[in-house]
Amino acid sequence: MYDCIVIGGGVVGGTILRELAKYKLHTIMLEKQSDVCMGQSRANSGIVHAGYDALCGTNKAKFNVAGNKMMKEYCAELGVKYRNNGSLVVAFSDEEKSALKELKSRGEKNGVDGLKVIGIKELKKMEPNISEKAVGALFAPTGGIVCPYELTIAAIGNAMDNGAELLTDFDVVRIEKRGETFDIFSKDGREVKGKMLINCAGLGGGKIAALAGDDSVRVMPRKGEYILLDRESGNFVSHTLFFAPTKLGKGVLVSQTVDNNILVGPTAVECDGTDTTADGLKYIMEKSREMCPNLPLYNTITSFAGVRAFCDRHDFIIEESAKVGNLINCVGIESPGLTSAPAIAKYVAEEIICKRLLPEKNEKFNPVRKPDYFFKNLSAKDKNVLIKRNPSYGKIVCRCEQITEGEIIRAIKENPPARSVDAVKRRTRSGMGRCQGGFCQPQVAEILARELGVLFEDVTKSGIGSELVTEKIK
Repeated sequence: MYDCIVIGGGVVGGTILRELAKYKLHTIMLEKQSDVCMGQSRANSGIVHAGYDALCGTNKAKFNVAGNKMMKEYCAELGVKYRNNGSLVVAFSDEEKSALKELKSRGEKNGVDGLKVIGIKELKKMEPNISEKAVGALFAPTGGIVCPYELTIAAIGNAMDNGAELLTDFDVVRIEKRGETFDIFSKDGREVKGKMLINCAGLGGGKIAALAGDDSVRVMPRKGEYILLDRESGNFVSHTLFFAPTKLGKGVLVSQTVDNNILVGPTAVECDGTDTTADGLKYIMEKSREMCPNLPLYNTITSFAGVRAFCDRHDFIIEESAKVGNLINCVGIESPGLTSAPAIAKYVAEEIICKRLLPEKNEKFNPVRKPDYFFKNLSAKDKNVLIKRNPSYGKIVCRCEQITEGEIIRAIKENPPARSVDAVKRRTRSGMGRCQGGFCQPQVAEILARELGVLFEDVTKSGIGSELVTEKIK
């Protein structure tokens, strides 16, 4: 019997799991995919939003600003890269420039520090490659960038290191409420019982709520496509550049990533699926060149799409269900959900769960986690010391990102363990460079087969049904 069951292995579920690990609670996470962070936390912009966009008084405004203020220390504890690069909402007309003043006023009411409307001269100094058609911008110095899957994996791993449990491939098909207990059944017949159920299922949030007896939650998908440029172009911009926001979101952005790529996108189409389209990529290219006409799109190394969940309230739903006791819905968490996640987790743990269960503090909780990939940033002396102690760190597997066999083995063995090529990729960046795994994927698969004790034919790209090979021919 568990005290708390978290359904959904994204950034919100992951940060809640970690927050609960600070208490003496028996906690488990259920994830329907083969690995954590395979939904909307896997493919999004990675922006730490300042908080000027959300309407005053909403959950988005409250948790965005609080999460922004927590993010630097949060990432430092978890060994996750974070950069406070600041953001710019760029105006291209006098009408849009007037709207920046409204955004600034809203942000200040929300509690955002340091907002400033700047003219074209100052904007050009900050971003020399900005379009000549720009007339000014709103500068938010508290804006930043983070890697969404790094943050998610690190939070879940730290929670597991502190006693939380994880079940993957747990596709929930039935939930029964028996008195004060939830009985949760998976498609493959497994069963988990618990006192409190925290629904962080992203696009599946409405389904999980309904299975538990609450049919009031409506969650819809919105697809966004992206283009990623090689690190060779990483210094083309230094801030996160936004167009003025619309009712569909913050629009196409141009931004650095924490790994010094340039990310461009997303689109906003209300549909499901993670396929990229010619029309979507064309739109991104056209819009991004409105922002930066000389953007080096010829340095594109990949394109991808993600789906974010939004609800009919057009705000985060973070509350105990009015229909089902001890069911906490944390759904409809679109942008700025990544930024808000640490603050949402703190609120759910302290203001809902702890007030209900009254747990003791876990005095042994250790908030620190070592970075998943680190070798290339060591000094030559430290590299040699590590290689002498563990020779697997002396073998480079991914040439583009300089990732070693030692780091890949560590990712397979640590929490949450990598069990597929893409799982290794998300933890170590092996396969994320210019060649996109063309060189290292077979070697990663061989290491997975060896370390997991399975046949090479059984190694998958991203779970059952995505095997890399079908059979041996010689």
